[in-house]
Amino acid sequence: MIGSYTWCLKNWEEVSLKEFYAFAHLRVEVFVIEQNCPYQELDFKDQKSWHLWAADGQGTVHAYLRIVRAHVSYKEISIGRVVTSKTARKIGLGNELMERAMDFIQRELGQQNVRISAQEYLISFYKKYGFKVVGDVYLEDDIPHLEMLFSTLE
Repeated sequence: MIGSYTWCLKNWEEVSLKEFYAFAHLRVEVFVIEQNCPYQELDFKDQKSWHLWAADGQGTVHAYLRIVRAHVSYKEISIGRVVTSKTARKIGLGNELMERAMDFIQRELGQQNVRISAQEYLISFYKKYGFKVVGDVYLEDDIPHLEMLFSTLE
């Protein structure tokens, strides 16, 4: 475990308003403000997802992602909104976040395929977890992205 973070994994029905506000705050802080990308952050996929995050002792969320059910974004289960706070970058928290997500998807959900839409500059990060590029670069909210697929069935 890195630092003194508490890890939480909950489905939508278990997430409290306080918890949702904390990870929505981080998502907006990074994706909208830091990346200077105005987009519709709340997309109604949160209600169809599991939420994984790490918070410090004060409840501040420093790492977060959502695991979206199959047939919501893609036919496969997917991971999205992967984010770490500025203060928690370069300490391995993002790696632990992805490891926990992939473990949950494979062990608890029994899924062998996971699809993501990755920002282009993070391709090498996702390749560490077995994701492979499966399409061409496209713009999503004016940021270059690539679709990537993890599969144990190949």
